[in-house]
Amino acid sequence: MSRIAIIGGHGKVALHLSRILTGQGHQVTALIRNPDHAADVRGAGATPMVTDVETATAGELADQLRGHDAVVWSAGAGGGNPDRTYAVDRDAAIRSMDAASAAGVQRYIMVSYLGAGKDHGVPEDNSFFPYAEAKAAADEYLKSTSLDWTILGPSALTLEPATGKIQAGPGTQGGQVSREDVAMVAAEVLAVPSTTGKVIEFINGSTPISQAIREV
Repeated sequence: MSRIAIIGGHGKVALHLSRILTGQGHQVTALIRNPDHAADVRGAGATPMVTDVETATAGELADQLRGHDAVVWSAGAGGGNPDRTYAVDRDAAIRSMDAASAAGVQRYIMVSYLGAGKDHGVPEDNSFFPYAEAKAAADEYLKSTSLDWTILGPSALTLEPATGKIQAGPGTQGGQVSREDVAMVAAEVLAVPSTTGKVIEFINGSTPISQAIREV
């Protein structure tokens, strides 16, 4: 049994992940901003911890992460406000990495997106540009840390039920993937140490998740 902290614990992927991990016998702490979401988190088997990551310092986050075995970043500003996008998806994400290091939590899973990176190719006048820039900066910072990181790059997300099957690895592009499958990938990655130091981009496909993750 492990203790796992999910930042952004009320998101759809995060709630699926809480159900999966607690079903496997792990203890999950879900960091959420809105206390009204605590019941949903408990319903997924996790323990809610009310924290506004947008304003929390690295020291405050470290206090909350201490004693956990892994951190999963699944938070996001949700678009719409460029300043808040940078504040959450870049700055708060980076503080959480510093916090994990300070708290001695080595394993860190970042939920990013397929195509993220400095060469994302999104035009500056596109509303997606701040998010692309923020995620690129956060992912690059994570790669520079001494954490045991894995970056997940799912394609466009759907609300379809999980298939348990993906296509992953170099050359993966386009396509879609269900949020529940993203959660299943995150849970599998947490259980497979050889995924450390890898960027795993994926879409729904024909290969069982456990196999695909080990072949990337």
